[in-house]
This record gives sequence, C-alpha cells and structure tokens, in this order.
Amino acid sequence: MSVRRLEGKPLAERRKAALRDDVATLAKTGRAPRLVVVLATEDEAAVAYARAKQRAGKALGIDVEVVRFEHPTTEALVDKVDALGRDGSVDGILVEMPISPSIDLRAVQDAIPGAKDVDGAGTFALGSLFRGAAAFVPATAAAVMALLDAYDVEISGQHAVVVGRSLVVGRPLSQLLLARDATVTVCHSRTRDLAAMTKTADILCVAVGSPRFLSGSMVRPGAVVIDVGTTVVDGKLVGDIDFAAVAPVAGAVSPVPGGVGPLTTIMLLENVARAARLQRQEQAER
Repeated sequence: MSVRRLEGKPLAERRKAALRDDVATLAKTGRAPRLVVVLATEDEAAVAYARAKQRAGKALGIDVEVVRFEHPTTEALVDKVDALGRDGSVDGILVEMPISPSIDLRAVQDAIPGAKDVDGAGTFALGSLFRGAAAFVPATAAAVMALLDAYDVEISGQHAVVVGRSLVVGRPLSQLLLARDATVTVCHSRTRDLAAMTKTADILCVAVGSPRFLSGSMVRPGAVVIDVGTTVVDGKLVGDIDFAAVAPVAGAVSPVPGGVGPLTTIMLLENVARAARLQRQEQAER
C-alpha cells in the first residue's frame, strides 16, 4: 500500500481564495493590508524569501514592501523597526531570515510592537504562545498544524516527537501540539540515541535543516511524519526526511517540496490581514 502524502498545495489554494476575499473587504475600508519586510543581509536565500513574500502578497492584494540595508547595524535596524512600529500605515513587520550573526536579532525582533509582530518572533509573542494566548503564531509552526488538521490527523493523546528546538519552528510547534493535548518530546543535537526517541512517535516532525537526515529505520511503522526541512542540493529542494526510505514505513508523510512549504507564506499573510483588522478595530474604538 502506498504512503499517504500530506500535500500542502491544495490546502494553500483554498486558504488563498478565502484570504483574497478577506483582503478585498479590508481594502474597501480605506487601504490594503501592508507588511514591511526588513532585509538586512545579502544572503541569497533571504533575498529569495523576501521576493517570494512580495509576489504572494501582490497576488492576494496585500502590499508587501521590502526595506533593504546594505551595511546593517543593530542600532540602525532597531531604529527602523521602531519607526515602522509607530507608522499607522504599517500593519505587520517581519525581519527576514537568515540574518548576519553580528546583529542582535533578539533586540531587533523585540522592537516590533506585539500588534504588528505577524511572525510571532518577539519575546512577548513567544511568551504569549507559551501561555496559550498568542496573537500571532510563527508561520511555519502554524502551517504544520494546519496540515495535520486538513488531513484529520488525530493529535489529542498522541505522542508527538519534534526534532529541532529552534525558536522559529521546533519550540513553537511543541507548544501548539501540547495545547492540543499531545504528549510532546523535543529532541535536538544533544539527544542520546535519537532513533530510540523518534521510533516512539505517533506524529514525528523534523526541522533540523539537514538534507535526508531522517531514515526509514528511525520511524515507527504507521507514524505520521512531517518534513519541515528545506535545503537546496544539486539545484533541487530537499527535505530533512529521506522520503524514499521513510515512505514504505510511515502511514503518512509530507513531501518536500509541496508539503509544509506552500502553507507557510499563506499563514504569514493571514496574520497580516488579521493584524490589519485588529488595528483598525482598535482605531475605531478610540
């Protein structure tokens, strides 16, 4: 029997249609939602990600502006983010990743007001997520949950293993799964006998940025496996899972490309539309 493929593209197209209508309604109130992406690196991947957000926003009627810094400093970035935070025409602010290690990323992200932190990256947003009251959930973690829900994957009572503990994916995802009553184990580079852990998972999410890292021998038969990794190898996009080896073992697998990826940008832009709506409601109540 062939493995069940958890495809994100059909779900993303459905959500795009709903979001396009939502954005059109918001635009009638005066202007389209506006996202500003702060790009403080020449990293090719970061530049590509920023351009992809612009294209996706344009297709949906969302104004996505990219502000580039050729010689960024932490002070300059904080000042710019602070100014954007006070700009009433800006609904969302995002710092594109990856960024230079010379920048104090936490200081820059924490300068984003909570009402405009559409990527849920700041300390306040992450703290709210741990309390179960996040205004905006990090887009990739939200995309994983949306994919599981779209394919009616049972979460409550299941053992979910998250491989990777980044603040972008692993830790937020672990909290979202915990909030849905999964029993959650988080593994990382210091985990002893990783395979022994991953083979206990009913739901296995891998986000380590290492191509074809997860082999079939590390998966419990019938498990749901979510591949969050994206690495370009020989000109092709490759995930963290060795799909050919995992597919015969797992019950369901998200492919790369085509799984979590198509949903990530749409989840972010949904947050932008929501931020615009909430800020306009707040302005109307003043």
